Amino acid sequence: MEQRLAQLIEQAGMNIPAEQQAQLIGYVEMLNKWNKAYNLTSVRDPNEMIVKHIMDSIVVSQHLDGQSYIDVGTGPGLPGIPLAIVNPEKSFTLLDSLGKRIRFIRQVLHELKITNVTPVQSRVEDFQPEQGFDGVLSRAFASMSDMVNWCHHLPSAQGRFLALKGQVDQVEIDELPAGCSVTDIKPLTVPGLEGQRHLVVLAR
Repeated sequence: MEQRLAQLIEQAGMNIPAEQQAQLIGYVEMLNKWNKAYNLTSVRDPNEMIVKHIMDSIVVSQHLDGQSYIDVGTGPGLPGIPLAIVNPEKSFTLLDSLGKRIRFIRQVLHELKITNVTPVQSRVEDFQPEQGFDGVLSRAFASMSDMVNWCHHLPSAQGRFLALKGQVDQVEIDELPAGCSVTDIKPLTVPGLEGQRHLVVLAR
């Protein structure tokens, strides 16, 4: 697995220190172990997790130009944990409503000694942060309009919504609420992954 991850990181043109690569592998090992009891992801093969979960998350790194991020509907910590590992200087809040997912995330933080993540068990509409975030990340929301409607209170005045998507659906863009617009669509190249991936940046 270590070799596979190092190879994919090189193919992606990224430079990630060995210590961070070891943490990413540690996360996959924990996800694989806990998955058997808690059913945290439909991906069962650790080698597939490296592509579909780790690489698919960390390729977003180059587009994170703020300091504070919230990952809404994080599930078992995706993309938040891989991004936190490779961006130790930034802070990440991981939000999910299911206790078993947040318990898993807390265990990951403890075992892998990750210090820049705050896990929060809450429904997104009930979570009231003291201050807004530079970026609101989502990999699992049904639609971008849902994301904007449910998370409208989370970004700071200059904050952005960052939606990880497969193909970009023009219908979805047309359905965005008034006062919210797409400022950028960045194609993402994920080595080893078939199909299109995009990061859609939205601003109010």
